[in-house]
Amino acid sequence: MKPIWIVDDDQSIRFVLEKALLREHLPTRSFSNPRDVLTALSTAADDEGPQILVSDIRMPGGSGLDLLEKVKAKHPGLPVIIMTAFSDLDSAVSAFQGGAFEYLPKPFDLPKAVELIRRAVEESQREEVAEERMAESPEMLGQAPAMQDVFRAIGRLSQSNVTVMITGESGSGKELVARALHKHSPRADGPFVAINTAAIPKDLLESELFGHERGAFTGAQTMRRGRFEQADGGTLFLDEIGDMPFELQTRLLRVLSDGHFYRVGGHSAVKSNVRVIAATHQNLEQRVKDGVFREDLFHRLNVIRLRLPALRERKEDVSMLTRHFLQQSAKQLGVEPKRISDSALGWLEGFGFPGNVRQLENICHWLTVMAPAQVIERKDLPPEVSQGRAESGEPLLVKPVLTAAPEAQLKDVPLDPHAHVPALHEAEDLSHVLARAAAAHGPLEGWEAELETEAVALLGSGQPEVWDTLTRRFESRLILAALANTKGRRIEAAQKLGIGRNTITRKIQELGLE
Repeated sequence: MKPIWIVDDDQSIRFVLEKALLREHLPTRSFSNPRDVLTALSTAADDEGPQILVSDIRMPGGSGLDLLEKVKAKHPGLPVIIMTAFSDLDSAVSAFQGGAFEYLPKPFDLPKAVELIRRAVEESQREEVAEERMAESPEMLGQAPAMQDVFRAIGRLSQSNVTVMITGESGSGKELVARALHKHSPRADGPFVAINTAAIPKDLLESELFGHERGAFTGAQTMRRGRFEQADGGTLFLDEIGDMPFELQTRLLRVLSDGHFYRVGGHSAVKSNVRVIAATHQNLEQRVKDGVFREDLFHRLNVIRLRLPALRERKEDVSMLTRHFLQQSAKQLGVEPKRISDSALGWLEGFGFPGNVRQLENICHWLTVMAPAQVIERKDLPPEVSQGRAESGEPLLVKPVLTAAPEAQLKDVPLDPHAHVPALHEAEDLSHVLARAAAAHGPLEGWEAELETEAVALLGSGQPEVWDTLTRRFESRLILAALANTKGRRIEAAQKLGIGRNTITRKIQELGLE
């Protein structure tokens, strides 16, 4: 990871920040004046430059505001945090349009300073990943007729600034389409800013969209630009628009009508020139009928509608996407790309993919890590694929419980999930089944043994919905452990677990972990 550059003439400030960031495993490099920073930037290679720049505003030999302007001219994507005393805030606010990521008022609370810097790092890394994917990988892949229709629509809209509504199931690639629409539009040189309205708490969403003035609410120590201002001259992607709170829909309608809005706590109208692209997996017409989505906003957003097909509707693309994602995962992990056998590929093509393209990408990443050989066979596929095929009526190869002698060799046989399966007591009791399983596969230890004991107890007591009960407890502990490991940072926790940020947010809500 590239270092965080700290610029301050006060040695004690540099020392305190260095130590605090190093404890968080964040490398640093310090400077006492802006002149040295500009010299270092001009000579640094791409992989030696800063991840984040944290600069004081008043220093001998140069101003932090001048430094901000010069840095942004050469490195527009570099997040810059300005440290400033309260008396300097008025002058610092004037530079906000210059692109400062955020302000850090002095004297600052060290844990909050570190959290702000880490948030800037996460934002920087997300942008780097997005830029790498757009630069190095094909924007979108698809040979199926339904995807060719999508590509043609993007081509027709390439010279237009019209508002677009993208519909499709979760994981089908709506943000990729939005980025492609931006990249091929007259606004391609402007910023692309994305926000998931379902992933941000209702109380914070207004500030995220429209920004806030200093003192607008408790904790608002500085003025902050919202996503509409950040996307000025470019494109704003509003994902999961169907979940936007009703009261905020009125404010959004006003912005779409005349381009003006007010920051939270503000009294002066702000003008923003933004193209809006919205997306949803929900039926907005039905939500309008249910009275939870404004009809006038629906018609304002629904100028051009673009429907993305689910992956099960474009099965001819599974083979190409699988090989692409295996190559991509290998490159990310720095390993040799794995190949997939025809039998494993055929099994994948028959899978329903409820999580669509995102689920296939996750499966390929899992296979890159977990498949034991260089060629992926059908037996190497994750359980979700085999179980999904079984639930849809496909034959599933299992090891059946037999009444034959324990030393008899078990054979793989196809089991029809809808066929009659004798109750356990018709062959042997549960204790014998568990004993034979232990003999065949080794005794269970640790949490697996405890899970088995708990499952046997619940099943024996007639407890309903045992699967849901244990699954919720398992998912809760897994997510809480990940959040503890990342000190509450959801995006990082989702990355460690190998799930999407929308998934972890939804699970936290469903499991009552807020």
